[in-house]
Amino acid sequence: MDLEYWWLLGFPVFFGLGWLAARIDIKHLLTESRQLPSSYFKGLNFLLNEQPDKAIEAFIEVVKVNRETIELHFALGSLFRRRGETERAIRMHRNLLERGDLVEAQRLQALYELGQDYLKAGLLDRAEEAFSKLRDGSFRQEALKFLIDIYQQEKDWERAIAVTRELEKGGGESRQKEIANYLCEIASHHATHSRPEDARRYLTEALTESRKCVRANLLLGEINAAADDHAGAIDSWKRIEQQQPAYLALCAGKMLESFRTLGRAEEGLTLLKGYLAAYPSLDLLDVAFQSTLESSGAEAAYGLVKEELRRNPTLLGLDKLLEAQLMVAPAERRPDLELVKNLVHNHTRRLARYRCENCGFKARQFYWQCPGCAGWETYPPRRTEEFDLTP
Repeated sequence: MDLEYWWLLGFPVFFGLGWLAARIDIKHLLTESRQLPSSYFKGLNFLLNEQPDKAIEAFIEVVKVNRETIELHFALGSLFRRRGETERAIRMHRNLLERGDLVEAQRLQALYELGQDYLKAGLLDRAEEAFSKLRDGSFRQEALKFLIDIYQQEKDWERAIAVTRELEKGGGESRQKEIANYLCEIASHHATHSRPEDARRYLTEALTESRKCVRANLLLGEINAAADDHAGAIDSWKRIEQQQPAYLALCAGKMLESFRTLGRAEEGLTLLKGYLAAYPSLDLLDVAFQSTLESSGAEAAYGLVKEELRRNPTLLGLDKLLEAQLMVAPAERRPDLELVKNLVHNHTRRLARYRCENCGFKARQFYWQCPGCAGWETYPPRRTEEFDLTP
């Protein structure tokens, strides 16, 4: 195809138009930058030089001079909240809400931020009021989660259940585990205040909500044992094997006590040893060891621990083996064994803790709700050493 010579005349024209457009953009950018207060650039400079306190003061000056900087208001308010300066954050977001020039989306965001400020400051009633106003807007899901957090802190489990069901419907994610635990909290309260029938009703509801709710059967067993129905208690605890057998360690001692009360101590210990063989656990081993020691003596207890240590070698198991050895060893060997046991025990104390699967928070006692991340059933009923060894 022959080149039309008049096309060549178009190149300078296109080049000129491009140059003109670039000049217009540059002039527009320079005009906008001149309109920004100098404090804005000072703030940026302080941030780049890792001087956050001075940067904040500079940005506050920007806000005072130019009230159109809505996004900067939000950024400063969030920064104050993260730094723990909740009063300044509250003041910043309340001032935003009082402005009449906010569009609806900005007003909702300001209310959402203010609710978080109140929550961080521990003003739960005001936080609840703020998030309740957001239940039907674009922040609905986030607001419901914060309301659940508030009701958990207030131990208002009935309202926590209602809002969790609302969240479950809107989000499509199952919340059975959380609801079952709220029901167990209510049941535990009734049991503590000598209302066993009310407690049983809520525990039955918890099991209807989640068949895997181990906690419900644990509590049912305790309520039955307190009512002197030890056979019923044992039946409740036995059902845990079909739910999550690792949790049998949490009721092993109580189960053995119920067997003893019924005059069936040997049957109970045999059952416990069967659990230990099928579901190895340091806590199960400890209960079996103490029971064997009481019923059959130190030699039998030593044999039990030695056999378990061969199958599942752990330092906590070794600590228990040394304890058993001290009971059966000749007097002349005991000082050396005592020295070794003390050395091992000092190390195993750090391993004998429970650890949250979600946040890693460690504790000496078992929690249904993690004190670190507030997650439910995030603590496996295994000590830290077992947690590390288990895939």
